[in-house]
Amino acid sequence: MAGSERISQLMNALDSASGPETSRATSPGGDWRAANGGVNGVDKSSRTRPRTFPYEQYLPYKTETEAERLENFNICLKHLYIAVSAGDFAPGAVHWTREIRGWLSLKFDLPRPTRIQLVRLYYELALAPGLDYLVAERFASVFMVLTKRKHYLRPGKELMLDWRPLYRELKLFVIPSQSGASHSSNIKRNIRTLTKMCTFTQAFFDPREIPVILDEILPFFSTSFSESAYVVVGLLNLLLPTMPPPEDRPDLLPQVYLPTHFHLWSLVNRSKSFDVHYMDYLSRLARESLPAAHIPFSQHGIFTGEQSSYIFTAILRLLEIPVGQATSPYSHTVDLGAGLAVLLERDQRKHPTAHCIARLIVLSLSPACLDEPDSILHKVEGLIQGVETFFHPSNSGTWTKTLSSLVYFMADFFVMRWNRERSGELKVPEGRRLNDALKRRFVLCLREVVFMGIFAKSGTAVNFSLSALQYLAYLEPQLILPGALQRIYPAMQGLVEVHRTISSIRALHVLSKIMARTKGYRCHVTTCLGLALPGIDANDLEKTLYTLSYIQGVCYTVPFHDLTQEKKALNGGTSRDGTETPVEVVDTDTGLAVRWITEQVERLENATGEIEIDYEKELSDHEEEMILRSSTTGLAEFLISFLGRVFTLLENLPDATKVRSGSPEEHVVNTLPAAFTPLLAALSPELFDIALDKIANFITNHVIHQARDAMAFICNALVKVNPEKALKRLLPHIIDGIRTEIDDNGAGSTRTTGSDVLPRDRGLVWNISLLSMCIVHVGDAVLAYKKELFDIAEYMQQHCRGVPTTHVSNFVHHLLLNLTVTYTIDFSAYEEDELERGLTANAWGRLVDPKQLKIKWHTPSAEEIEFAVKLFESQARNAMTQLQALTGPDPPIKREGTGKDWSDEVSRLVVLLRLLVSGISILFDSRQDQVEGDSADSDSGSDPDAMDTESIEGDAGLGEDQDEEVKPTFQYPTGYPLKRDEANYKLVHDLRHQIGEMLHQVHKFLTTKQEDDVPCFNALYNAYKAWFVDVGIERSAHILDRVTRLLTADVLPFKFTGLRKEYPRPLLVRRANVYHLQRLRHNAHARPKTPLEKQLLLDLAESSISLYTEIRRTAQGASESAIKCIIGARPLVIPPLLEALTTAVEKNDYPRIKGAMFSLLFGSLAKTIGRDWRFTPTLIKAFIEVTSADKPSVQKLASNATFQIMDMGKALERMVILDKEYVEAIKYAIDPSEEQEVEKKINKRRDYIKRKRSRIEGKKADLAKELVNFNRDAHWKKASRTVTIVVNLGMRYDTITADQIIDMVTKGSIDPHPSLRTLYASSLSSLFTVIQTRAITGHSYEKYLLGEEELPDKITVPTKADTPNWTEDHLASFAKPEAKYYVDFDYPGWLVWDKEMPGFLPNAPPLAFDDVENNVRKKIGKQLDRHWFSTYFAYMKQEPRDRSTDRFRHTNALLLAHTFELIFDGFTKATFEDIQDLTQAVFGDGSDKHQHRATSEIMGALLSCTIDLKPDQRQEVWEYVFPIVRGIFQDGLTPENSSYWTTFLHFVVQARDPRRAWPLVDWLSSFRLDMDSNAAFKESSKIHLLQQCICDAGWHFRLEKPILEDFMKHLDHPYKGVREAMGGTIASIYRTRYHESYKDVATLIKAQREASSLGIRPYEPTEEFSNTITAVFDRLEIWRKERPAGQQTPSSYTSGGKTVLLWLDSTLSSYECTQLVKFFPDVFLEQLLHMMDIKEDPELQSLAYHVFRHMPNIPHRQGEDKDFIAALIRIGRSATSWHQRLRILINIQVIYFRRLFLMSEEQQQQMFDCVSAMLGDVQLEVRMGAATTLSGMIRCSPLALRERTVSTLKSHFANLLSKNPLPRKRIPGTPTPEHNKLILTRHAAVLGLGALIQAFPYTSPPPSWLPEVLATLARKAAADPGMVGKSVKSILADFKKTRQDTWHVDVKAFETEQLEDLEGVLWKSYFA
Repeated sequence: MAGSERISQLMNALDSASGPETSRATSPGGDWRAANGGVNGVDKSSRTRPRTFPYEQYLPYKTETEAERLENFNICLKHLYIAVSAGDFAPGAVHWTREIRGWLSLKFDLPRPTRIQLVRLYYELALAPGLDYLVAERFASVFMVLTKRKHYLRPGKELMLDWRPLYRELKLFVIPSQSGASHSSNIKRNIRTLTKMCTFTQAFFDPREIPVILDEILPFFSTSFSESAYVVVGLLNLLLPTMPPPEDRPDLLPQVYLPTHFHLWSLVNRSKSFDVHYMDYLSRLARESLPAAHIPFSQHGIFTGEQSSYIFTAILRLLEIPVGQATSPYSHTVDLGAGLAVLLERDQRKHPTAHCIARLIVLSLSPACLDEPDSILHKVEGLIQGVETFFHPSNSGTWTKTLSSLVYFMADFFVMRWNRERSGELKVPEGRRLNDALKRRFVLCLREVVFMGIFAKSGTAVNFSLSALQYLAYLEPQLILPGALQRIYPAMQGLVEVHRTISSIRALHVLSKIMARTKGYRCHVTTCLGLALPGIDANDLEKTLYTLSYIQGVCYTVPFHDLTQEKKALNGGTSRDGTETPVEVVDTDTGLAVRWITEQVERLENATGEIEIDYEKELSDHEEEMILRSSTTGLAEFLISFLGRVFTLLENLPDATKVRSGSPEEHVVNTLPAAFTPLLAALSPELFDIALDKIANFITNHVIHQARDAMAFICNALVKVNPEKALKRLLPHIIDGIRTEIDDNGAGSTRTTGSDVLPRDRGLVWNISLLSMCIVHVGDAVLAYKKELFDIAEYMQQHCRGVPTTHVSNFVHHLLLNLTVTYTIDFSAYEEDELERGLTANAWGRLVDPKQLKIKWHTPSAEEIEFAVKLFESQARNAMTQLQALTGPDPPIKREGTGKDWSDEVSRLVVLLRLLVSGISILFDSRQDQVEGDSADSDSGSDPDAMDTESIEGDAGLGEDQDEEVKPTFQYPTGYPLKRDEANYKLVHDLRHQIGEMLHQVHKFLTTKQEDDVPCFNALYNAYKAWFVDVGIERSAHILDRVTRLLTADVLPFKFTGLRKEYPRPLLVRRANVYHLQRLRHNAHARPKTPLEKQLLLDLAESSISLYTEIRRTAQGASESAIKCIIGARPLVIPPLLEALTTAVEKNDYPRIKGAMFSLLFGSLAKTIGRDWRFTPTLIKAFIEVTSADKPSVQKLASNATFQIMDMGKALERMVILDKEYVEAIKYAIDPSEEQEVEKKINKRRDYIKRKRSRIEGKKADLAKELVNFNRDAHWKKASRTVTIVVNLGMRYDTITADQIIDMVTKGSIDPHPSLRTLYASSLSSLFTVIQTRAITGHSYEKYLLGEEELPDKITVPTKADTPNWTEDHLASFAKPEAKYYVDFDYPGWLVWDKEMPGFLPNAPPLAFDDVENNVRKKIGKQLDRHWFSTYFAYMKQEPRDRSTDRFRHTNALLLAHTFELIFDGFTKATFEDIQDLTQAVFGDGSDKHQHRATSEIMGALLSCTIDLKPDQRQEVWEYVFPIVRGIFQDGLTPENSSYWTTFLHFVVQARDPRRAWPLVDWLSSFRLDMDSNAAFKESSKIHLLQQCICDAGWHFRLEKPILEDFMKHLDHPYKGVREAMGGTIASIYRTRYHESYKDVATLIKAQREASSLGIRPYEPTEEFSNTITAVFDRLEIWRKERPAGQQTPSSYTSGGKTVLLWLDSTLSSYECTQLVKFFPDVFLEQLLHMMDIKEDPELQSLAYHVFRHMPNIPHRQGEDKDFIAALIRIGRSATSWHQRLRILINIQVIYFRRLFLMSEEQQQQMFDCVSAMLGDVQLEVRMGAATTLSGMIRCSPLALRERTVSTLKSHFANLLSKNPLPRKRIPGTPTPEHNKLILTRHAAVLGLGALIQAFPYTSPPPSWLPEVLATLARKAAADPGMVGKSVKSILADFKKTRQDTWHVDVKAFETEQLEDLEGVLWKSYFA
């Protein structure tokens, strides 16, 4: 159904939610999308590539010229320039930005130079420091719109952007600032916006900047503090340009710096986040490099073979497919270290990993892949074959969605690349272009898995697979369609489960377009349609939906014409394509087609395996056309049975409960018209007559109440397709029906209650609904029935009461729409002239050229307008007269009594008025009040000076300059039918005015006399809304959104990436109609207010705070809509609402409080109030009062609104830093003659803004002071609201804050109420932060915005990286306590040295505070006396209220640190001695954990403030603190308090130079194990503290040698706690020893390049480390030998083993795991297996098993795994203990899968040999394990290897069976060894064959060799006694079980004897 033609259907569904007067006739649902519709916005781009669709030329009226458009655009630019230059960002610049977006959305073309300047300007604006972040978001989104498409700005050639501003902003979030000062909230932006901007800007960064970016970002890389590694990779992924570098810069080719990337990638192993970042980056690199001829390109794309193997191994990891008993390839602990870097990750929903993987793969393909044995294509095939079984529906899990989306994205990218290379849009060098052979292999690779995917269990997976199927069929119909039909036919004939049938119907739907176009397959279309019919079934609505969509899809591409009745061509027997038409008699029945189809279906059924049918070769064109023609004779039959089924469906629909409930019934009712419009439009005239006749008979003989809407839409579709014919057949019947019902049956004669239709009225309502849908959007054919329609309208209005009346008004509304609106009336898929000549077989599936359409429009003629106005006038006057009477002193219907007759009658008339206004809205002119000569661009409209004339004196200076919209907006022609001076124009507008006054009168009457009459009020305010909104376009029905959504949904099945608008003709026509609506919508903007509108707005405001919820809601909705249409409406309605709020709060009148709060804070008014400080203070005070209201619903509202209120208090923009040149660039829009004028305006505006800002800031400060006074004795709840608001209002950079606030916060921090206390304390902290930030940024706001910080102790140390031992000396200095300078940051020099690094002087001058800051500090200090501290400490010691706060609280420590600084600076009454006394008092005897918590916080605060103290003070503090802390660390730690002290240590040491806390570090490092102590906890807690210290200091910790020696001596410590601590600490020490320290980035890149294409392998173990490991394991071996077997008590072996295992586990699950790789084969493997054998110590066993399972998951480099695999094989074949052999199998399978792409063939072969040999193991468990492992390995091997292996193993095991037969007679007695050996051999053979069978659990039909194997098993071994026979039976039973679904196909693979053999074994009767 053509989208906009469905305008009617929301007529009043949206404006009247529900209520007795809602018409059910035309509102089956707001969003009418087809079942699978997506809701996407319209694409907004103007481009240099010629447009596919010429929008303007299809409009039925003359449009504006190009020059006029550009003129308008320049006006926008001029004003934008003025606004930005004057610093008027919101509302000024924001408003003009909105205008520019509107201009762009109308598809106008923006000249390229202008676009470039705009992009630059908006980039600058979006990142300007100091701009309010909400406004910056607006600018950022425009920036993204302007750069969205690549077509119009070729990156690099025309536009370059600078990456630095973006980097500057990102840096604030993720790289710690040098000072450690936190940024205050008004600069915080939304990080998501920044990362999104990166996606758009990346293409415009200059590739020549790559070295600079690397130089800037790489020095931050360090894994010693792993967050920085994540941050660096995140930033590189966001900022590194991927565009090809210029040809003259070979030093920038990808391969130059790729090795470095791979090196960084391998520095952080086992991290998913790294894999995701690199996939993203590399895949974009592949995309951009493909077209660049100067970038080398091979069969691996731009990568080398090694790199591509590495990438594919990562892909395999990312798919997270479970293998055997393996743990995940990722270690969850590694990614926990990402910290802030999480902010840099792309949104996984918008950039799924599968998308990146697919992009990387498809954009690296080229014909070079075809011939090479190892190439990207080869690897993809291997990948898909390896994970094939995971696609099967029975095997679903977390991986299902990833895999199906991967296949979909691959197909999608391939199609896109294919199409764009063909159309020349993607210019790819010749040798890299995709060709047919490549396409064929690609499709074959994905075919099998897609066929499995469409029957998946998960809905998402099915959707992905169906789209992939459509793409593959588009690429290779011959390969896909036969297989699809082979699966679809049985499913459609009902041979399999229902869900397969539904999937098949959906598959037909996506394939319909391709089938209709492809020779031979199009002959199947009619048969498939016929088979789909049973899908329309009232019992299964889901199936019905899909069937209808399928039929709709076919009708768009196939004409329903009986081709055997072709008209003979006019030119003497040559048809259009010039071939002779044979004169033979055309076969006119379906015989031929039926015979052919039956043959084909049989052929498909009997085919085994994947079948290919190439009809191009099999059928001659002529034969095929004959078959096609013959098949079309069945169409009439199809149509008749289709209508029959639909009628049955409608008769059985359940009653619709309520409108728009989202139920399946409703979906069906919505999809029916969607399917009928194209169907009826596709019918030939003969078939149309059949349909018309059937439908007309049905509606005259039936009344099916619940199918009313559906039937009405079907009639509408009929009439639209052929108005004359259909109206003639339908209208007379319907009109007679209505009169009969009213006259003879008395329908509609009384009022009804509720919204149900009485049975007596049903016939009438049925007829009215049909009538109103027959006359909407059908064009001028209705004029023939002018008189009848007019009369019946009058007649019904007089005779009807109750519910039917709504339907009557609706009918009038529809008739008006039909007469006055401009819309398309063109639904055919073919042009007129073609239909006249008659269609031939060529018409099937042919698409039209979007540039060659001839669209039929309906434009209102004079006669139609005349009729419409007459109808409007008579109905409106009539209604108004009646209303006048009803609201008069003496109404015709009495208001008294219980009856609701009066109220019914009133609401009925009001609804009629509303529908009349909406119906004729297109004739209202939004500029009606303006004088004729005044066009948009003349002076009074566009003079921005007009706004400055407002008096700035007095209060107005705080206001908004009127409202945002008072600036010229532009009108574009839309074919408005009236002229200003004709009578009708005046008449229409006068009537509208009268209706408005009438509505006001009704409002007055109701509010005084009937204030509880909810139905009347609701009808009234909906009418208000329509009256305001529907001017020029029927906005209340949301036409544009609805029509656009519908179109999007219908277009979806026809969208192909890389093709432009290849849609069927009806959809293109609808696109033109949408464009017309877009223009209308653009014109419907705000208009100046008239006195009447003012009155009505105030009416709405008055009712927005009514006592009745329903009335409030409707009025608020109407008011919101109305405010948006009228300029200056907001300041008008705010005062009465505010007043109402304040009075309501005083009286505690809850309903009104709620009404007022909703209206003021939750709509568009809140923004205006926040900007207009005449209103804000009142609102804030009232809001705080509301807090005390005692009603939960009010409280909930208040807490939701807090953010709105807080926002009002934030500081205004004081300064915005912009680059002048970008702003000046758009100055060209200004006429030179106007320059002076413009300058004057700018200055005037700037002064005005400054004055206004200072006034508002003054008001804010006053309000803050007033609130402080108010807060003195308020209730705590009120107080807590007030505090947040005050702090927000009162803290500013310049003045810091007012004295009252300082007092309040400082005293408040020791307030008795706990939540208030925390609030005040955090405010006090932020006050300190403001002071500190001011001092650090040198008291200058500009520096503050730019983030330029100067610390007195900070110096830059030049690094002498060239001197040979620079790094060693640098590190050695950390081992001594005294330092020239401290290095607090972890990153300098870890990966590379920068030219200089930040250092900090030990004894620096103190921070310089200016007077403002010192004043505040003095005032705070005055309050801080001994009493303050003692109270604060006492509260710290209290028991916390819940468990979550029972920890070391950083907030307390930070606040105290600030206050201690004041003490040392001598600003406070309290002294350091006082603090010492109080601390002693807090600690007491240290017996209670709360004492410890408080003490640790105080100590932390003291130590952290020492950094900035004078040396003697620092000395004093340490001398006081250290002995206490040492005492506690020595003896005072208990399990309860150790966590506080660990955090304390972290707080003091973290991110600081270890030498700053030297006494602590030194003391901890001197710890040695005391073997005599039996206090295990004391020992272990000290080790934990030491480990914390090592982790925080990272690679700067240099005192490790003695500690390690001590630990290594005592590995076998007897206590578990101590061992655990030791294991972890050893791992931490070794983890932090590694660093690379290249002298600069260039050296790094060079070194990596020279090493290999993957860079240098990191984490090579040092000699010392290797010796340690070997020594440790040698000792373990000695201890093992010493331990007697079976000893129950712990021994050195078990204890030492656990310590070592904990250390290994910690290392292996971290990023430096590859350090240990070389020890796997010889050192670890056997030891671990031995440990797993110690049954006496389960803990040791499980630890060893855990470490053992890590091993195959550790990434080895290519070739590093040789020894490991050899060792696995060796142990598997020769280990003495069978447990060890069994466990080896686990790892063999895992390592085989993880390293699919890295192992050499011979290694794979060796592993196969090993496992198949293990099938003959003496131990049963090992044999079974080997069988499972073998089948798993076969399953994931690449095809070629798989087939080789299968054939060798098959013959090997079959021979074994036949060579070793069981002896005939059973020898009694114990079996002989020979006999045992025989059974073993037979069992090995059976298991081997079984493994082959189980390796292909889902392949359907089974491979050709499989039946024979099964039969062999059944014949040769099934009768064996014992385990052999049992194994055979279970193998056969499994085989049958996994194939339940596909048995009907699989059976055909067997021959009859084979089946009999099998049945002998399996399918015996139960008792046999």
